Amino acid sequence: MSHDLVIKNGLVILEGGEVETDVAVKDGKIVAIGDNLDGEKVIDAKGLVVSPGMVDAHVHISEPGGGYRDEWEGYVTGTSASAKGGVTSFIEMPLNQVPATTSAETLKIKEDAGKGKLKVDVFSFGGLTPYNLDGGIQEQADNGVAAFKAFMSTCGDRSIDGDFQNVDDYSLYEGMKQIAKTGKILALHCENADICDRLGEIAYENGEKSMEAYVGTRPAFTEVEPIRRAIFLAEETGCPLHICHIACKEGIEEVKAAQARGVNVTGETCTHYLYFDLSELNELGPVAKCSPPIREKEQQEAIWDHLFAGDVEFITSDHSPCTPDLKDKENAFEAWGGISGLQSNVDMFFDEAVQKRGMSLTQFAELIATNPARRFGLDSKGSISIGKDADFVLIKPNSPHTLRAEDLEYRNKISPYLDREYGAQIATTIVRGNVVYDLEDGVAEEFIGEFIHV
Repeated sequence: MSHDLVIKNGLVILEGGEVETDVAVKDGKIVAIGDNLDGEKVIDAKGLVVSPGMVDAHVHISEPGGGYRDEWEGYVTGTSASAKGGVTSFIEMPLNQVPATTSAETLKIKEDAGKGKLKVDVFSFGGLTPYNLDGGIQEQADNGVAAFKAFMSTCGDRSIDGDFQNVDDYSLYEGMKQIAKTGKILALHCENADICDRLGEIAYENGEKSMEAYVGTRPAFTEVEPIRRAIFLAEETGCPLHICHIACKEGIEEVKAAQARGVNVTGETCTHYLYFDLSELNELGPVAKCSPPIREKEQQEAIWDHLFAGDVEFITSDHSPCTPDLKDKENAFEAWGGISGLQSNVDMFFDEAVQKRGMSLTQFAELIATNPARRFGLDSKGSISIGKDADFVLIKPNSPHTLRAEDLEYRNKISPYLDREYGAQIATTIVRGNVVYDLEDGVAEEFIGEFIHV
């Protein structure tokens, strides 16, 4: 059989373990795994780890910007960063584009804005807000969103027509009932809006400005309480639930306890919670501001322990960029909350998890690819197996490099990951058999990515 592409001699991470073998691709699909395979194009992966490409289940792109966020992250820059970072597909959040994705019409507006601009594949979250409970949920499901997203914390700009809005308890309850009927999952940002907002106001009024003070206004219990509330409502409504960006061990423990009693709930954490800790934040400044916030070293180590124990289903970037002026603030409370991390997922996590802490390659692949694809029903993605899309990231281990601003593909060259050394590099990224990034040649010019409906 003639193959379009063969990746030879790499250490390939299969679902049952890793093996040095060849992988063959035909028409964008994996068609053979074994020795001595031949193809029209051959990539010699000797000395490289061949992993399924990362499926990042939490990414914000701000196109269209609606005249408000036009200079934030667009599809060209966002998917280029994805390719350079080894992320072969991602699920895009229903904000911060304007209008937010809350209906069939706004989903189409978003996809039209990205046509011909994708270097990797993109799935979409639909939105749950207080203003789209009259048919908006079902029509988004009918038009192929992978899942839904809602915020229990305050979000959105009320001065912008069509911007996202957080749910109140009734909207969450009613939305969960509707989502349960679609069979899809609700992904939820869990922070107590009333408590966090008021603590923030008090700190600001008292003249607090530091990142440490900001973290102090969003203590762990303000994350745990809404997780409990969301799980209770999920039990009441039968809605499958996913807790986004868990930043404390207590939140993970709530999810595990609910799973033990049969609740259909999962959780993720983010790469920045695994890499940065509170002691660094005042020096880093608002570039590292996010919510839930980066917490104490003890919390970070506990999250690592839960990750190794299998208590966290997968990792994400929660890539949430903005323009530099929104980060360049002396007062952390006035800065935009969001971290640009899409390009730094795979190399950093491979270094920290596999090379420094001894994580198995199998678990590494499950956390970056297999588990998110399985949880959200992305059937063509997530593993190196026959019939799956030929999505790979080739990793060069024990290859230290320092990330510089000029290396970033983001529209705005800001990130807390800058000027740090990482002990592994992305050698090649392949999407459906197409090389979209190579260490020597950079990001490919072609836009081969697609919006995929579920």
